[in-house]
Amino acid sequence: MTKGTGEVERIADRAQLWVSYSANGHDRTAAVNELTSRISRVEPLLDREGVEVRSRRLSVHTNWENGHRVGSGAEQYYSVRVTDREQLDELLGALIAAEPAWLNGPDWELSDRSEAVAEAQHHAVEDARRRAQGYAAALGVRLGPLLRITDGDESYGGSVERMAYAATATSYAPDTRELKLEPQPVTVSVRCTTTWVLLE
Repeated sequence: MTKGTGEVERIADRAQLWVSYSANGHDRTAAVNELTSRISRVEPLLDREGVEVRSRRLSVHTNWENGHRVGSGAEQYYSVRVTDREQLDELLGALIAAEPAWLNGPDWELSDRSEAVAEAQHHAVEDARRRAQGYAAALGVRLGPLLRITDGDESYGGSVERMAYAATATSYAPDTRELKLEPQPVTVSVRCTTTWVLLE
C-alpha cells in the first residue's frame, strides 16, 4: 500500500470580494432608513456584466457608550464574485468611493477545477506507482497490477491574495491599478492510496 500526491497550478480566473456599508440613527428605524439611502448608491455599482452578488446580509444593533444606549446601527454585508477581470479595478474603486465600513478582497479562485483535478489525479497515481516500485525493488521483487485505489481528500488553495481597505473620506473613485491586484496562481492537490500485487 502506497500513497501518492499530485499537484497542479493554474492562474485564477475569478475573484471574490466582501464589503459592508453601515449607518447610525437615533433608533433602529432611523438607522435602517439611513442605511437604505446609502445602499441605494451602492446597488447600481454591482449591476454590471461580470459581477455577481452572491449574498446580502443585514445586521441591526443597539449602540452603547459607557453603559448607556446611544442610538442604533445598521450594516449590510455583501459577498461579490467578479468573473470579468477587466471589471475588478473599476469596481473596487467605485466601492471604496462609496465609503464602506470595510472591504476585503480579492480572494482568487478557479471557476472550473475539473481539468486541474484530473491532471492532479494522474500525478497522484504516478507518484504512488513510483513509491510502490521503489519498495518492490528494495524487496527484490517486481511490481504487479493495481489491486485497489482509494481517493483522498481534494484540496484547493495555494497562493490566495487578500487585500483589506479601510473606508476613507473621499468623493471620487480611487485608482487601484497600481496595487497590482492581478490573478494569482491557485494550487489543486489530490491524494490517493493504492494497493499493488508484488510478483516474484
